[in-house]
Amino acid sequence: MERVVGTVVRGIRCPIINKGDRIEDIIVESVLKAAEIEGFAVRDQDIVTVTESVVARAQGNYATIDHIAADIRAKFGEGTIGVLFPILSRNRFANCLRGIAKGAKKIVLMLSYPSDEVGNELVDLEALDEKGINPWTDVLTEEQFRSHFGSPMHTFTGVDYIAYYKSLVEQFGIECEIIFSNHPKSILSYTKNVLACDVHTRFRTKRILKANGAENVYSLDEVLSASVDGSGYNEKYGLLGSNKSTEESVKLFPRNCQPVVDNIQRMMLEKTGKHVEVMIYGDGAFKDPVGKIWELADPVVSPAFTSGLAGTPNEVKLKYLADNNFADLRGDELKKAISDYIRNKNDNLVGAMESQGTTPRQLTDLIGSLSDLTSGSGDKGTPVVFIQGYFDNYTK
Repeated sequence: MERVVGTVVRGIRCPIINKGDRIEDIIVESVLKAAEIEGFAVRDQDIVTVTESVVARAQGNYATIDHIAADIRAKFGEGTIGVLFPILSRNRFANCLRGIAKGAKKIVLMLSYPSDEVGNELVDLEALDEKGINPWTDVLTEEQFRSHFGSPMHTFTGVDYIAYYKSLVEQFGIECEIIFSNHPKSILSYTKNVLACDVHTRFRTKRILKANGAENVYSLDEVLSASVDGSGYNEKYGLLGSNKSTEESVKLFPRNCQPVVDNIQRMMLEKTGKHVEVMIYGDGAFKDPVGKIWELADPVVSPAFTSGLAGTPNEVKLKYLADNNFADLRGDELKKAISDYIRNKNDNLVGAMESQGTTPRQLTDLIGSLSDLTSGSGDKGTPVVFIQGYFDNYTK
């Protein structure tokens, strides 16, 4: 019988995972238990995805704000630190900022506007136009910003992030001065010691700072890139990808992830005889149309994946073929023509009109977004996602 279902995505419920748990065993057992209870079979080229959070929890990859403060002091010594382009997030940056402040004498916090790097708005772009302010040229003090825009609240959280971030610094008795600019070199009028807190633009930011006279420059991926007094760490991403754990600690992005996905793949093969692909995922790479927020606050969508998930899709657009190449055909004749075309398509369709609109993003970014939307960020309790039929096409 002809298959009538393509890709199927299932959120897999797992036990609550804690430090020291054997994450590979838990994941494999959870997938196989779900298959048994729900009545589906594991097939070759199925995909198991695991949220980075549970991997980091099993690793015990945590650090306190005191660990952050100690690393900041070691890197910057005494004096004023410019904290540049942080994202606006209680979960992602609040405890990082507290740790940074605790290790500093004074903080000059420079916020990008009208929004942060991932789209969290401080002020609507229309309001800038009304006031005649150009965010690419104008540098504003906190007083100037307030006089123009008052106390804007975040669309979703209802938080005044200017006041909130300032309060986090000042709770330790540390002076906090806030300015608004989109030029990295603006901070150098206040201090030559700068911590670049942007995620995806950090390399450019550091290059510009160093070219314009900054003396001591680090980025968040260099803070807790090694253990401090027994803390967790991430040698590649440091504090990037971290989340608030408790009021005094953060959970870091997981480290040494490749053995985890390779082991899961091996164990699934041993138990089922099927070759599945495996990846660890963080934030998906998509944008919210209402809040205008680009979801990707993690440094990458996937810190580790098996080899079958490398690369991009190589697909043709069915509607293009139906409307153009085979516009004169109908029914079974059209189906056969399209199926034959797909079976014989080129291995590289880049630039071909038949592939336009097929979103040739990295497979891991596409699958990571699918997984993130499936598992959610709240109380669904499905940190593992099982995907079937993702590599199928119209001919299967």
